[in-house]
Amino acid sequence: MFDKSTWIRLPRNVVVGHGVLDQTLDAVDELHLAGRPLVVSSPTPHAVAGERVVDQFEDAGYDPAEVVIDEASFDAVQQVIAHAEDVDAGFMLGVGGGKAIDITKMAADDLGLGFVSVPTAASHDGIVSGRGSVPEGDTRHSVAAEPPLAVVADTEVLAEAPWRLTTAGCADIISNYTAVRDWELAHRLKNVPYSEYAGALSQMTAEMLVDSASSIKKGLEESSWIVVKALVSSGVAMSIADSSRPASGAEHLFSHQLDRIAPDPALHGHQVGVGAIMTEYLHSGPKGRWRDVRDALAAIGAPTTADELGIDDETIVEALTTAHEIRDRYTVLGDGMSEEAAIEAATVTGVV
Repeated sequence: MFDKSTWIRLPRNVVVGHGVLDQTLDAVDELHLAGRPLVVSSPTPHAVAGERVVDQFEDAGYDPAEVVIDEASFDAVQQVIAHAEDVDAGFMLGVGGGKAIDITKMAADDLGLGFVSVPTAASHDGIVSGRGSVPEGDTRHSVAAEPPLAVVADTEVLAEAPWRLTTAGCADIISNYTAVRDWELAHRLKNVPYSEYAGALSQMTAEMLVDSASSIKKGLEESSWIVVKALVSSGVAMSIADSSRPASGAEHLFSHQLDRIAPDPALHGHQVGVGAIMTEYLHSGPKGRWRDVRDALAAIGAPTTADELGIDDETIVEALTTAHEIRDRYTVLGDGMSEEAAIEAATVTGVV
């Protein structure tokens, strides 16, 4: 008898479009959340959108509380948890980029409270996923958490965010190409559980970005619409899989290692994009689709080389040869690359 059960936790409401920030209260009312709302943001997002969200709840008689965090850290998570307990919060809203949303997500998970995601930058797929990413020293921890009950993504606000954050979000999605390849490889060689549905959704999301790359332009609100839809789909794929596997493979290990060893790491999305160029080469060889990955990144203005990342060639090679040590996740990197192989992959693809 087949008795396996799986819980797939997805957002109940995803509101995307021009001016929808002003519909945040409506999106929350649809969820029938009770109690006092706590709005969590960081300084710039608070000025851009957080104050408007707070005003909506004040006008509706909710008596909202708010807290502004300065950094992404486990201390910040504890700060938000303590504040939520002090104000007797009934639910939480994370307003901002990856920092505020990840911190809110993790704090809400710890307290067992409902969480609503209000992104102000389309910088990564954490706006929807059930995972939070927090740096600690020279290491970045990926922590399981509840996905948001609702997502309110105002394309007008997203279009006004720094363009480099949008290109980082695009690159993060494009890197799903190699993440899914690694997941399939781990399934074949290590019997790692694989979801055809989640894998297909993640792959389709990456292809959507590659096919639309020439249409994604700075200052064009339609671009924010394309990107945020892709980020939502990627986050949903991770929720279906109950794993970050659909969107995190060797290219993410490479990025995490750069965070540890590079004097001045680049944006996460930009690093995984460059990592995807090289890991796609490792999967498919010189005649494979690594050029498609590179060309799509170049079309949206994301980095494709070490120089554009602002990281020296030696550090890129070192990260490639040691990235497999980051976590126990089987990828195309296997048990490690030789320095000669890493130099070849980085050189043939033009990364160095």
